[in-house]
Amino acid sequence: MAVMFNPSCGTRKTAMTHFSRISLKRTLLGALTATVLVGGLAACAGSRHEVGASMNAEQYAQKRDKMVDKAASKLDLNEDQKKRLSVLGDKLFEQRTALIGQTKNPRAELQALMAGEKFDAVRAQALINEKTTALQAKSPEVIAALADFYNSLNPVQQQKVRDYMEGRGHWFSRG
Repeated sequence: MAVMFNPSCGTRKTAMTHFSRISLKRTLLGALTATVLVGGLAACAGSRHEVGASMNAEQYAQKRDKMVDKAASKLDLNEDQKKRLSVLGDKLFEQRTALIGQTKNPRAELQALMAGEKFDAVRAQALINEKTTALQAKSPEVIAALADFYNSLNPVQQQKVRDYMEGRGHWFSRG
């Protein structure tokens, strides 16, 4: 068995120990990657209890209007700012719709990856590529709408948004 000297820490290691650590790192990295993949696909599958998870455009518009009104009251938005916030909501809905794609049941699509004896890695990668492409295609519109809305706010309103983002605001809690 070969003995290796590590000059950075002045210790001697056997080649077997070095190999074991590399194997352990690769195994942990592989497990982490698999966890992220399955978790990401599960997140794409969504839940019926999420806001907008199974809503059509009309239902979403009603929900969006309620959220815009609530945010407007907290931020003292004028009509132009409300309109910009509604546009942002619409762009987010479009991106979410593109992300979900044509499937009516994303959870079934995820389950189909694990239906056989082996995990369908090719289809999983295709799904990830499809979702990534959808995000990349719609993200510039979402970012532009967010920038347009945020930049229309005055400094006091912007600070309220920052406070909310830091967890100091509870605008949408029930009560």
